[in-house]
Amino acid sequence: MSQTGEPELTVIMTVYNQEKYIARALDHLLAQSNRNFKLLIIDDGSTDQTVAIAQKYAARFRCFKLVVKENKGVAAARNLGLDLVDTPYFIFHDGDDWVDPAYTDYFIKQFSEHPEWDYIACGYYLDSEKITAKPIAPKAAAGMLTKLQGLRKILGTITSSVRGYSWNKCYKTSLVRQYDIRFNEELDLMEDQVFNVDYLTKVRNFYFNTIPLYHYWQRPDSAVHTVSWSHSMSIVRANCLMLSIVVKNSWHNWRKSHEIRQIHPKREYSRKFLSEGIKDDHQS
Repeated sequence: MSQTGEPELTVIMTVYNQEKYIARALDHLLAQSNRNFKLLIIDDGSTDQTVAIAQKYAARFRCFKLVVKENKGVAAARNLGLDLVDTPYFIFHDGDDWVDPAYTDYFIKQFSEHPEWDYIACGYYLDSEKITAKPIAPKAAAGMLTKLQGLRKILGTITSSVRGYSWNKCYKTSLVRQYDIRFNEELDLMEDQVFNVDYLTKVRNFYFNTIPLYHYWQRPDSAVHTVSWSHSMSIVRANCLMLSIVVKNSWHNWRKSHEIRQIHPKREYSRKFLSEGIKDDHQS
């Protein structure tokens, strides 16, 4: 893909006290085969050297912006990123993870060749001190997903290459702003899964490919691996929110189809009459 012209993709990286990992993340972004993207780093009030390390990379990226804010959590940091993004498409990136060289080019190329698509996902690896680049998908697969198939993969098991994460998916800025889709700042966990379920209900075309391009670093001290009452309540509330979103969307679609039938009763009657006539012909 061309690496000239105005970038159409923004990588939104949210960070908080990640001085041990941010250099690795930025080094891998510098090694992208397609560097025609904007990098927007949102620091959520780090108290270590995260900001100082990030600032050293400013001149090495084509489009680099670092915003430091008061600590209010990852959901608030991502929402600020949504407010500031000014490209047609965007992806998220956690500061303690890293990506393969084809990561940005994959999304840029797919949206360039298929502008009608609204939602694109790639696969990912699991990495830790004991695991090195373990592909999450048991076998290669790619294709378009219906909303029901997409929902199953977002809410799927550990072997689903989609899941509810925000860093292996690319979104359209216009859709997020049209429907005011935001991360719930009252959730400690699963705020990304709720966001993805909400976004899924608004899209027309969802493409996925299990090709692993993102490395998900497993940290024992991360929020996902920490047990607390607050996290437990967040999980319960997140599941209730996702159920509410799905039910509301289903009700909206039913009402819309019902209104169409009321507006065109003769058309529906004719279609039914024709269908029954064909059936009678076959039975005679």
